[in-house]
Order: sequence, then structure tokens, then C-alpha cells
Amino acid sequence: VCYGIGNFSSCVISRYQLAFLLLLLEKLQIPKSRCYIFDPLFSELEIGVLNDLGITVVLENEEGKHHIHEFTIFYMIHCGKALYNNLLWSNWSVDALSKMMIIGNSFTGIEERLLARILKRDYLYIAKVLKGTEESAFPIHPQYVDIFNDTSIHWFPLQKLKELPTEAWKFQEEPTYQECDDLEIIRK
Repeated sequence: VCYGIGNFSSCVISRYQLAFLLLLLEKLQIPKSRCYIFDPLFSELEIGVLNDLGITVVLENEEGKHHIHEFTIFYMIHCGKALYNNLLWSNWSVDALSKMMIIGNSFTGIEERLLARILKRDYLYIAKVLKGTEESAFPIHPQYVDIFNDTSIHWFPLQKLKELPTEAWKFQEEPTYQECDDLEIIRK
């Protein structure tokens, strides 16, 4: 599942990110038709190109609330914190999270850049899952600094998730972002 790749018809960074997605699908032998992509900014031309490539374009804005039942990779380069938070919320169980991998903004970087009280108030699910996450940063290449900066691969080992406190799993209220000053997501 790919969210937030941007306007690849006019943005070179988005084109590189799309190219990497296509290479990733090829390397992992994932059929393009099993790749679901959404960006609220896609033009009709871009939707047509993606359809011609055989990628499944999602037309409804899920706001990142995609619930999984099988192992799923989420490709979310430079997406807003609310999108990651919504994704975690919609899969808030040991079983679902252990079947998920996220390629996107570093959760450690998010934690370092936000005040702890803001992280817990606005992005509670990111805050709660930090101790249940393994993260590996993308290697930095001088030619592609703007394209994959602050990008990491995140996975949620079953054992680490089971070690989270029981109360972490009890609260499952949907995020609303009422007090969030800089919401980086396009809502429905």
C-alpha cells in the first residue's frame, strides 16, 4: 500500500519515489495489481499512468486507516505524522502490527523533533508503539538526499509488541487531532 507519493508528473522527487516503488515491487516479486496507491493530489493523467502500469489506484481517501489481515508493506515516504498515526490506530493489535512493515519517515526522528507532550497528545499511537518498533534508516546517498531523507524501514517484532504494557492496548480511541496545530494530512 502506497500513500502520499505526490504529483510525479510535475515533481522529480515523486518520480524517483515512484521508480523506487516499482523496483521494490519487482525485487519482492509483488504483482503490480496487488499494489494499492493513493494520493489526494493525483491528477487524472497520473491516475491513467498508474492504471497503465497495472497498479491499483485507490479512489477513496482512507486517511491512512487501512486495516490489514495479511503481511503488508506500507510505502509512505514523507507523509504527515497523522497518516502514520491513523495507520497504527486502524491496526492496533499485536497480531496486525506484527504483520506490517512501514517504509517512511523515521519514528525515532518524529520522537526527537516533537515535544513529548505533543507526541502523546496528537500522535498517541506513534508514541505508544515506539518501544515495540525496530527501525533501520535508509542509507544516505548524496545524489538522493532530498528524496529519501529521514526515511526508515519499520517493523514490529511479535516479541517486542508482547512486551508493551497491557494498558497500551486498552485505549483504542480513534484520533481526532482537535488540538493539532499543523495537521499534515488532507482529510476526506
